[in-house]
Amino acid sequence: MEGHTVIARLNEAFEGAWSFEVVSHEIREEEVLVLGRLAAEGVVKMQFGASQVTRDRETKTLVSLGDDLKAAATDALKKCATSLGVGLHLYAEKPLRPAAPSAARASNPNGGKPAPNGDRATPRQLDAIWKVGTAKGLDPEEVERLSLRGFGKKPEALAQTEAASLIKELSNLKRKAA
Repeated sequence: MEGHTVIARLNEAFEGAWSFEVVSHEIREEEVLVLGRLAAEGVVKMQFGASQVTRDRETKTLVSLGDDLKAAATDALKKCATSLGVGLHLYAEKPLRPAAPSAARASNPNGGKPAPNGDRATPRQLDAIWKVGTAKGLDPEEVERLSLRGFGKKPEALAQTEAASLIKELSNLKRKAA
């Protein structure tokens, strides 16, 4: 997955309200290492990224240490984003799917009823559900059907964890042909 794709997806999912910083870096003989920190909606993920040091073939002198560090930082960003679910489907052995309605109700103490107000999907999550669904070529009824099939309730009644799962599922869908 390309760095710009991860950035676009983070911007879409969090409306630009996320940050990434290089916490530390290390330059070794043959590689550079970066520890990156990604924060979004109060969640923080940290991961290492690495890149080989680029050297001139003949002289063996460094070509651009800055570009090597940038590549390692991008690697760290991608790994952090994966920890938040962005691009996770690329690493999964089998496709990620929402829980079946009966399993979702069994794990939901409300038995499929709307989540209590404190646990309800956030407005940002609901907005992401509709935006990602639209970006994938789905109409609102199709998005509602996915939510009902996976969790036994419409998006507005989802708990935050269920909404996060639905966003992941929608993100993993192939774009519907127009």
